[in-house]
Amino acid sequence: MMEKIITPKTPKQTILLRSMSAILLIAAIGLTILQFSSFKESQKYFPPGTTVAGVPVGGLDRKAVGDRLFEVFSQPVELQYQGNRIQVPPLALGFEMNIEAMISDAEKQLSQTSSGAAFWNHLWNQTKDASAIEVPLDASISDENIRQFLIKEISSRYDQPPTQALPVAGQSIFEKGQPGYSIDLEKSTQAILLALKSPSQRTAQLVANEMPADPPSLQNLQILLKQQISISSPSTLVEIYLKNLSGDQTMHFAVQNNAEIPPEIAFTAASTIKIPVMISVLRRTDFPTPENIATMLGEMIMFSENTETDRLMSQVVDPVYGPIYVTEDLESLGLKNTFLGGYFYLGAPLLRRYETPANQRLDINLAPDIYNQTTPNEMGILLEAIYHCAADGSGLLKQTFPEQITQEECQYMSELLVGDRLPYLITAGLPEGTRIAHKHGWIEEADGLLHTMSDAAIVYSPEEDYVLTIYMYHPEQLIFDDGNRLMAQLSTTIYNFFNVYSDN
Repeated sequence: MMEKIITPKTPKQTILLRSMSAILLIAAIGLTILQFSSFKESQKYFPPGTTVAGVPVGGLDRKAVGDRLFEVFSQPVELQYQGNRIQVPPLALGFEMNIEAMISDAEKQLSQTSSGAAFWNHLWNQTKDASAIEVPLDASISDENIRQFLIKEISSRYDQPPTQALPVAGQSIFEKGQPGYSIDLEKSTQAILLALKSPSQRTAQLVANEMPADPPSLQNLQILLKQQISISSPSTLVEIYLKNLSGDQTMHFAVQNNAEIPPEIAFTAASTIKIPVMISVLRRTDFPTPENIATMLGEMIMFSENTETDRLMSQVVDPVYGPIYVTEDLESLGLKNTFLGGYFYLGAPLLRRYETPANQRLDINLAPDIYNQTTPNEMGILLEAIYHCAADGSGLLKQTFPEQITQEECQYMSELLVGDRLPYLITAGLPEGTRIAHKHGWIEEADGLLHTMSDAAIVYSPEEDYVLTIYMYHPEQLIFDDGNRLMAQLSTTIYNFFNVYSDN
């Protein structure tokens, strides 16, 4: 077996190896120092993938990042509203960024990557994924400032209020108003907040609330009705009472010779007084109404028979003082100007003379019948009481006679009044098929002439049910055709007032 002979290195070789090792070590140290310097220099710049407030800032230093953020978020926000485009600086909306705080946050995250592992990655040109450096938007935004801006600068300039329906001159119709719109402050504020916070979507679509066109006003209706009276028959005294039955809109006026007269004038009630007679009879009758009484009620209301009216009062209310008890029922209901002082038959005695606030007025006296009188508003109050009692068992009749008048009886009253199918007066002014519960009245007076005409109605229209009573008086003679024509015109105008936006 041969032995391996190791030849010892000469001193010269040893020195050479040691020198080369030293050179390599020094070179490595120098390279490392250079790489570390390069690494430290790179830490002045944010790595690729870094975002601040959604803005890419990779490769930028602190100052450049600040400039970039300012450039992006100082861009105007475009507000779009009803076809208008409005450019608004963010400051005007109360938007202010905290740039220093966001950059410091990014630097803090960056410093956490300055470790041996990070240097090793840099040394081997292995860039660590920098997507983790994400800094959210830090800004002060005032919702209230935005709302105030919307109110003062947008709403005041661009909102469109609805317009009101107006009467058409010389006609019985109303021209429809136009709908409007107003800004939705809450939803529009949220849209602006999103635009202010976004570096790229800088448009805010503001939201508008639509507003329907305004209905015509009672004031304009009254003006139109007065004009129609003035043109058609200025010397006729006309008093109108109108009330919608879903709210509290009430119109009540009287006019003659183009001059307005205080309303609540005492008129001869004529056959409209049969409405309170019907109430008094049914108050004293059990429901369902006996057949014989129902027959007489139909004759009284539908055909305005005076004989059946007297028979009902004498057989159901009181054989002698029937009219007086009817009046007492009216007084119980709080009505001071409506009364029945005697029976209808020719030569019937006056059972009681009534002095009322209406017939004691000194400014006007129509010489109303001393047997039966009313005012348009009190007859309207009665009809309203029937309507609400029939609808839901509420109202004046049920409050006053809670145990004696039922909802079913009120519904029966309404059907009786619907049965008055006279095609004149208020009915003549309504579209065909309109449901109307009413009682008409007119009478020739002592001189053999017609002076007073009246109609008291509940009108069931598509958009609104309403009570309408119209009483007319002419000091010389009221020609029926003229009075009928005028009342129909007034009825048409009032129907159109409530149904200006109806397609029915």
